[in-house]
Amino acid sequence: MTADTTHSTEPGREADRAAVRALLDSSCRAWGRGDGAGYGRHFTEDATDVTFVGTVYRGGDEIGRAHQALFDSFLKGTSLTVEIVDLRFLGADAAVAVTRGEVHKGRPKRLGKLATYTIARGADGAWRIAAVQKTRHRRLMEAFSFRSQPATRPSAP
Repeated sequence: MTADTTHSTEPGREADRAAVRALLDSSCRAWGRGDGAGYGRHFTEDATDVTFVGTVYRGGDEIGRAHQALFDSFLKGTSLTVEIVDLRFLGADAAVAVTRGEVHKGRPKRLGKLATYTIARGADGAWRIAAVQKTRHRRLMEAFSFRSQPATRPSAP
């Protein structure tokens, strides 16, 4: 499930913000059902999915096929939680969402992965994921960096 923790709002974009949240929420529900094809339908035909281990999948069909294999094995019975921390629109038909999330069984202890989604509105008016890049949040390395070089600390949390 998704949560939107962003505090900024762009006037007149409430419907688009809701549509992006609904897209990510729906992708989480497909994940929770173990539905690879359903998960893949949330992506554009030419989408790119870069996993946190560095695997690159291309296109909604491939993303769905690969995830079905994962749902049938390593990720069987897992859920995906995604929390939007920043959402910006780049014109009428493109958005970038930065999220925190976690793959888990039961309740997640912490949202330790970060992902940047590029989301595009298609000719049919539907928003789909055009690209996603995932990484694990390395809290210890980040804290070390901030302590030793305070100028590396971002201004926004």
